[in-house]
Amino acid sequence: MNDRAPQPVERQLPTEESRDLLALVREIAQREIRPRAAEEEDAGRFPREVFALLSESGLLGLPYDGEFGGGEQPYEVYLQVLEELAAARLTVGLGVSVHSLACHGLAGYGTKEQQSAHLPAMLGGGLLGAYCLSEPAAGSDAASLRTKAVRDGDGWVITGTKAWITHGGVADFYTVLARTGVEGPKGITAFLVPGDAEGLTAAVPEKKMGLKGSPTAQLHFDGVRVPDSRRIGEEGQGFTIALAALDAGRLGIAACAIGVAQAALDEALAYALDRKQFGHPIADFQGLRFMLADMATKIEAGRALYLAAARLRDAGKPFSRQAAMAKLFCTDAAMAVTTDAVQVLGGYGYTADFPVERLMREAKVLQIVEGTNQIQRMVIARHLAGPESR
Repeated sequence: MNDRAPQPVERQLPTEESRDLLALVREIAQREIRPRAAEEEDAGRFPREVFALLSESGLLGLPYDGEFGGGEQPYEVYLQVLEELAAARLTVGLGVSVHSLACHGLAGYGTKEQQSAHLPAMLGGGLLGAYCLSEPAAGSDAASLRTKAVRDGDGWVITGTKAWITHGGVADFYTVLARTGVEGPKGITAFLVPGDAEGLTAAVPEKKMGLKGSPTAQLHFDGVRVPDSRRIGEEGQGFTIALAALDAGRLGIAACAIGVAQAALDEALAYALDRKQFGHPIADFQGLRFMLADMATKIEAGRALYLAAARLRDAGKPFSRQAAMAKLFCTDAAMAVTTDAVQVLGGYGYTADFPVERLMREAKVLQIVEGTNQIQRMVIARHLAGPESR
């Protein structure tokens, strides 16, 4: 196994502060995350103490306002932090992205009173969040969700089941989308539900191909009561809130995918330089050199694509199409690069003694979460050609 720390990625960062921030992230990744990643993923252990450290270090609220404990960093910087964390361990990088997604609704649509009451603990107080949109029968067709929230006095009663929830059962709070009105997207409302709410239970975590350290579970809402003060935005505004969060979240997945791909390339390159066959390092052979060149090119292209989308977002310009493109391209690139990394290592790549087989298994889920890549193609096509005529 390659124990050498990878060379830092050459990055163009906007400020000295952001350069110092990335240096801190790399230090934490190399000291606290990367050395235990393989062992803990194999054991299926969730590194809650790492998220506590990230919270203490101000890394769980980077893209949010400083008024409530956020880091006030542009997405251009925040996404590169995610990439570094995911390169060390996807469970951590993806976990930070999901936490940020869970904070998005309250930060963007909550009242000042709600934000003052909850955001400081969510952004820097050690809490960990999760995002509850998908259901057993409502995945890509999120507007068809069936979990209901019914008015009861000055509050709401939530009943139903959410599925595929990252951090399900371990999160301290959940941003929950539930039906409060008519069928379709106009009848959905968002709520902030405490993780210890009475009537809220988590099923046994799913047994997954990869990301074994990141719990993914169904959540059951059996008459969970929440006050109206925990409703985010207006009644019926939930689907709009969800789509806005997903646009931002897709950029997070894109950045995580490039982190996984970069880690795979680093491992493949180190192996190719060390491994000798026929009296030469295998990196001398043209067929393998071209593979490495193609892997590096996919990574650089993906990084440029997600950063271009991030800069549009930072400038306040529409970025939904570019977010879908970044998610699509970067996750497909991660799958291709990790598969090629296994090939570079040959038989060793197929064993758990080297991390590339784990990286390949982890890359697969990134083509599925937060909108499958088939859904991303639909989003892009609608921006280009308009809605389908049926």
